[in-house]
Amino acid sequence: MSKLVNCVLLIDDDKATNFFNERVVTKHEGFQQVNTVQSGMAALEYLSAVEDNTAAKPDLIFLDINMPAMNGWEFLTEFSKLDQEVTQGIKVILLSTSSNPDDVRESAKNHSVDDFINKPLSLGLLDNVLKDHF
Repeated sequence: MSKLVNCVLLIDDDKATNFFNERVVTKHEGFQQVNTVQSGMAALEYLSAVEDNTAAKPDLIFLDINMPAMNGWEFLTEFSKLDQEVTQGIKVILLSTSSNPDDVRESAKNHSVDDFINKPLSLGLLDNVLKDHF
């Protein structure tokens, strides 16, 4: 399989989760570059760098919902305000330990969200992401 996804951005406040997810994504042959940030604000800063052509534009964002300071929902509100040249073509998948039905319903209503999957990431889940979204 050739690389189908050039760049993935992992957004999670937990260092260990980011480390684990980065390892899983890196092991999968369908993904090339992985970047991690630990907050919604850091993700917005990263996307500003994309706008300035100083960072690789992600094809896919895995976004944690429950984070301090700026949670996943608040990030999505700010994400929707970014220049369409930056956000166009980016798939956003909520990656959460939450099995709260309200979160699943809210994700289905949010136009920026392409999918909702439960942690932890696995090679099988990544196969499904590629099949369903790329």
